[in-house]
Amino acid sequence: MNVRILHLSDTHVTRDPGPNRTGVDPRESLRRILHDCRQIPGLDAVVITGDIADDGTPEAYTDTRAIIAEFTGPRGIPALYTTGNHDERAAFTRILGTGHLGPDGHPLPADHLGSPTGERAATTTIAGHRIVTLDSLIPGKGSGRISATQLDWLADLLATPAPNGTTLAFHHPPIAVPGVAVQHHLGLRDPAALSTVITGTDVRLILCGHFHLQIFGLLGGVPTWVTPGVVNRIDLTATPGTERAVRGASATLADLSVPTAPILHTLHARDPHQGETAYEADTVTLSRIIADLA
Repeated sequence: MNVRILHLSDTHVTRDPGPNRTGVDPRESLRRILHDCRQIPGLDAVVITGDIADDGTPEAYTDTRAIIAEFTGPRGIPALYTTGNHDERAAFTRILGTGHLGPDGHPLPADHLGSPTGERAATTTIAGHRIVTLDSLIPGKGSGRISATQLDWLADLLATPAPNGTTLAFHHPPIAVPGVAVQHHLGLRDPAALSTVITGTDVRLILCGHFHLQIFGLLGGVPTWVTPGVVNRIDLTATPGTERAVRGASATLADLSVPTAPILHTLHARDPHQGETAYEADTVTLSRIIADLA
């Protein structure tokens, strides 16, 4: 088995091209990290774990799909998308379908959840390794939840192991850095429910985004990874209780091809503005965000 995943998250592409309100051009950030990943050999998939669009507009999904297809097309590999709290399910579905797209940006015939609420959960198997995308979006909130409907679907799916194991991908992390209140309040609600479903199964790795910085932990004994954002990265050297985002696109190479897998390596774009402050939020602002979105 040789499965290597380029893991992206939090592209936050807006409807209109050009810099966003913090002065970062999300399209340029995405193009820059993909350009700098162009020589990574042996990639089998690109996985994008949510907040594809900052404003949930069809134009943002259309442009993101086109930019990523420029990378996946020549390599003949799929792109697998999940929803995040900034995404809008109807527009996501209109442009990205189940979220599982072939190298050319057209839908793959992926097995998926049929949900009356339109949740985006699907599965694709690559070289015997199953990649399952789940939908942790709670409309109008910053925190996330994987619904009982999805958990039941996932449990049925995992009852039959994949030949080379399973990776789960979704937006809201079930882990958080101790003492970082915004992560504890705006992460995945009820991670224990997911842990119950995956414990003892063939799940080998969980990939998440949302926090815009790299974190590693365990859920039910399963390695769980949070990749930094494409649009910016959170710098935890800021004063406790505040938040500072810095410029520079990042991604992760997740390698499941070696006996010591998963091997996870953070990648940073060669950006002349790398590390410059994109925005800062003080304690009062963060407290208001938590109150409004938790």
